[in-house]
Amino acid sequence: MERNSSLWKNLIDEHPVCTTWKQEAEGAIYHLASILFVVGFMGGSGFFGLLYVFSLLGLGFLCSAVWAWVDVCAADIFSWNFVLFVICFMQFVHIAYQVRSITFAREFQVLYSSLFQPLGISLPVFRMIALSSEVVTLEKEHCYAMQGKTSIDKLSLLVSGRIRVTVDGEFLHYIFPFQFLDSPEWDSLRPTEEGLFQVTLTAETDCRYVSWRRKKLYLLFAQHRYISRLFSVLIGSDIADKLYALNDRVYIGKRYHYDIRLPNFYQMSSPEIRRSPLTQHFRNSRPYCEI
Repeated sequence: MERNSSLWKNLIDEHPVCTTWKQEAEGAIYHLASILFVVGFMGGSGFFGLLYVFSLLGLGFLCSAVWAWVDVCAADIFSWNFVLFVICFMQFVHIAYQVRSITFAREFQVLYSSLFQPLGISLPVFRMIALSSEVVTLEKEHCYAMQGKTSIDKLSLLVSGRIRVTVDGEFLHYIFPFQFLDSPEWDSLRPTEEGLFQVTLTAETDCRYVSWRRKKLYLLFAQHRYISRLFSVLIGSDIADKLYALNDRVYIGKRYHYDIRLPNFYQMSSPEIRRSPLTQHFRNSRPYCEI
């Protein structure tokens, strides 16, 4: 304790106090370095935020090193600032290489910019999602799934084209780009369960979609809980869109519109009205009625 107090006394109490202050201001290089430090520390997070921070901090330390060499003529100040400049430059090059090395096929680039980037998903996270998937082409009038025959063993997201959804030959709704092809079927089964499609999905145009195998995707969810929560939100929103698209086509009689939010209300208010086959399927179809 005595040694610590004596050290503090030597540093503070016995250190010579500045009696006179410099009247002239430091040179422009010093003030430029200070401005770069202030602006640099306002950077954000993520890869591009780090590039912003390290680039401005590196320039600030370089200006400080030049100031120490030209104006102050202090070797120690110059050495420290130059070392910090080199560290920032190396960090900038390393991060820039990481960003540059993350490249995707055109379908993944479109998918990221349209769906994942607006949600704030970083490129490294999207890279893990993309590496677990594959891009598949579906020609016009070919079926992605057939009612009662195709097993539910994957999850797919449409990138281009249009898919027609039918049941017993009756049209239900369309699937457009950046919508899941089989989100209701995926959500209706537990990871250990198996099932078959209750609808038929047919390509109306040449389509391209991204597909994840069921087991591989669940393994990714187990390793990264953040990705699991992300897909849960995306799938839930997609199912809601499909329910409302289906609801727009379901009628239970003249001037009566079937509302998925209040199914019992119409059943009690108009018991004499016979249900249409589409309404009956809507009520009995588990994938399209359970979220």
